[in-house]
Amino acid sequence: MKGYWLPVLHSHLPFVKHPEYDYFLEEHWLFEAVSESYIPLLMKMKALADEEIDFRLTISITPPLLEMLSDGYLTEEYLKHLDKLIELSGREVERLSGDADFLPVATFYSERFREIRAFFEGFLDCNVLNGYRHFQKAGKIELITCGATHCFLPLLGVNPKAVEVQIRVAVDSHCKHFGEPPRGIWLPECAYSEGLDRVLKEHGLNFFFLDSHGLTEGSPAPVYSVYAPVYTVNGVAAFGRDPRSSKQVWDSNEGYPGDFSYRDFYRDAGFDLDFEYIRPYISPDGVRTFTGIKYHRITGRTESKEPYDPAAAREKAIEHALHFHSERVKHVDALSNFMDRPPVVVSPYDAELFGHWWFEGPDFLYHLFREIHERGDLKAVTPTEYLRLHPKNQVISPSPSSWGYEGYYDVWLNSDNDWIYRHLHYMADTMEDLANRHYHETDHLRIRLLNQLARELLLAQSSDWAFLMTTKTAAEYSAKRTKEHIHNFNSLLDGLLNDRIDTRLLEWLEYKNSIFDDLDFRVYASRQAPPPRRP
Repeated sequence: MKGYWLPVLHSHLPFVKHPEYDYFLEEHWLFEAVSESYIPLLMKMKALADEEIDFRLTISITPPLLEMLSDGYLTEEYLKHLDKLIELSGREVERLSGDADFLPVATFYSERFREIRAFFEGFLDCNVLNGYRHFQKAGKIELITCGATHCFLPLLGVNPKAVEVQIRVAVDSHCKHFGEPPRGIWLPECAYSEGLDRVLKEHGLNFFFLDSHGLTEGSPAPVYSVYAPVYTVNGVAAFGRDPRSSKQVWDSNEGYPGDFSYRDFYRDAGFDLDFEYIRPYISPDGVRTFTGIKYHRITGRTESKEPYDPAAAREKAIEHALHFHSERVKHVDALSNFMDRPPVVVSPYDAELFGHWWFEGPDFLYHLFREIHERGDLKAVTPTEYLRLHPKNQVISPSPSSWGYEGYYDVWLNSDNDWIYRHLHYMADTMEDLANRHYHETDHLRIRLLNQLARELLLAQSSDWAFLMTTKTAAEYSAKRTKEHIHNFNSLLDGLLNDRIDTRLLEWLEYKNSIFDDLDFRVYASRQAPPPRRP
């Protein structure tokens, strides 16, 4: 075996739950990801397993996503969402009954949505996590964790306890949902700073991932660049992203998803069809939204898009899978001439790329694994498997870095979002102080309030809000969410300090912001306070 391919899918969405509304646009981030990425990927995994084709994937599932996928309210809302898609696609088959160009596409969607619902209710038993558990147990995937709320960890370092809690709660959440601790972690935004490896080691995490320059600019420079892991001074393995395989998929000009045969993401029936016809399937306030029914292929840089052809797109996905495999084989052949071990090519992507943004992405992975299985000249591997095969690696100090624009921290700290950090630091300091002072608290109501304070802090720390403020995508919602959690924290704190606890507010926040229902605020204690004195 000349080399290994280590594919990583990072699965994440911020915690969004709004039971106060019958319809909430941002909840559809989850529903779209489930229907277009998570379920299609699991369906392809099942097809591979049924055909006895070996495959390996490393999949990070962030704690907020774990909590949403396990939430009863959101599951019910997702089923309603699916029912609307099935209804709309059925109406579309009738509407286009005489259209030779678009009827096949409408029929494709009608069958697809029914298959997704059947898979969700049948194989998954209405819980996407059951699919991941199944393939983890079968040894086909390695599941890893992330920060508790996908927090940009380097910018919380002024309060070490805030960083430590993000890791501790993440590991606890993973254990809760999968029954065993994770061996590795996807650092939120691949953001690393000096000393973070010590926290990971303390919580049993054996490896993490960095963008390329996080390794190549480390000290000393890694002998094998990003094609072998390194150990940090605290003994945690770091894997670096391979820029070549990333560019083949991600690059807007050269990447596979931009091929003219593939489905155009932006041309959606929610925007194209007559308003009164489509109105029951978009936002109730009349705002047009994506439905997931898209009739056109990319075609080119033109407004005159041609009809989408699922069969032709599938053939293109096969062609690209074969090309990707060929390029990886040539790359590892060249690398192996200069290494004392088989190189490992690490290819990390957002899971939502496959299916949501690149509709044919799951087909691409399916045919790529078929090719790897049949050819036998490259082997897909997980980090734990590679480290077992090659436990001795160079020790370096990785460079502070991220996989954001320009490679460092600017995306999450700039003039658009810098206002949030004084609040996050104050809240973390306050939470640590409260955890110390109330460590031996016995009053049930105060314990509930302290636990909710911790949840509001964790939710405010999500890196998504700062990111979306920078990109100006859902910036208004992101600022609102940040301010909402800050306000909730301060309102609860005021009730605690003045012994005027608003039980109605507390109960509502426990239901709405229900992440980590078993969270104990004492995780923020920096020391175990002495027991109260007896009178």
